[in-house]
Amino acid sequence: MPEFGEVAAGVYVLRYPVLDVNTTLVVGDGTALVVDTLSTAAQAAELADAIRRVTPYPWLVVNTHHHYDHCFGNATLAGDAGAVIWGHEETLALLRDRGAAMQREVVEQWAPHDPAFAAELAAVTIVPPNRTVHQESTLDVGGRAVVLQHLGRAHTAGDLVARVPDADLVIAGDIVEESGPPAFGDAYPLEWPHTLAALLPLLAGSTVVVPGHGAPVDREFVVAQHDQLTALAWLIRDGHADFVAPEKVAARSPFGAAASLDAVRRAYAELDGRD
Repeated sequence: MPEFGEVAAGVYVLRYPVLDVNTTLVVGDGTALVVDTLSTAAQAAELADAIRRVTPYPWLVVNTHHHYDHCFGNATLAGDAGAVIWGHEETLALLRDRGAAMQREVVEQWAPHDPAFAAELAAVTIVPPNRTVHQESTLDVGGRAVVLQHLGRAHTAGDLVARVPDADLVIAGDIVEESGPPAFGDAYPLEWPHTLAALLPLLAGSTVVVPGHGAPVDREFVVAQHDQLTALAWLIRDGHADFVAPEKVAARSPFGAAASLDAVRRAYAELDGRD
């Protein structure tokens, strides 16, 4: 049974074993905030039970982005009362306009390997955010400020980070990854380094950074990942200018060929004016 562990004052992280995805709980005075809601109704029900073992308070929800493993639990976490769900405006648009297509895609992806999980994904009712962030919004979570910021496109078009200043903690979503390489399926690899560069001034040496997947990290880890993403972006630009095949560029990536081929192809399309 997954449990929350406290990583900063009044801030708790649950690492769910399926996909090693993180959900963060910020507890204020009489109110709590849940960041990301997992993949299915069953997972989200486990999450709700884990929250109740930490706090009896009602909660708000934040989605860091539109991918299924971070928001397909929205319906369960929102409940019959319809809790407030915050997300970037692009996240709302993508879930509203492409949610059904995305759901079919992930069901098809999982069906050959885990039919039971695929069936749970197929049964999800997609609930988009009902409050949106354009660039920055500050939430009052029981007297605690939580600052939601869109620093630029990176892992998706609508990535949000959530800063909890009184705990010296940043919830980074999938713009920072610890347990695996960054995922580039619908990413913006030429912009991602700039987005992480915008995050770095918000991090002190003591800041706890909660990635989308894996263990909490620190500023030094984010600097290293920024440098790797920057190196990949330059490899892509140089390869495109020299008409190098995407596969050969991906083979030189600091993240490895398999993880980086999507990045090269997406960036090539952008540089060609096809995206």
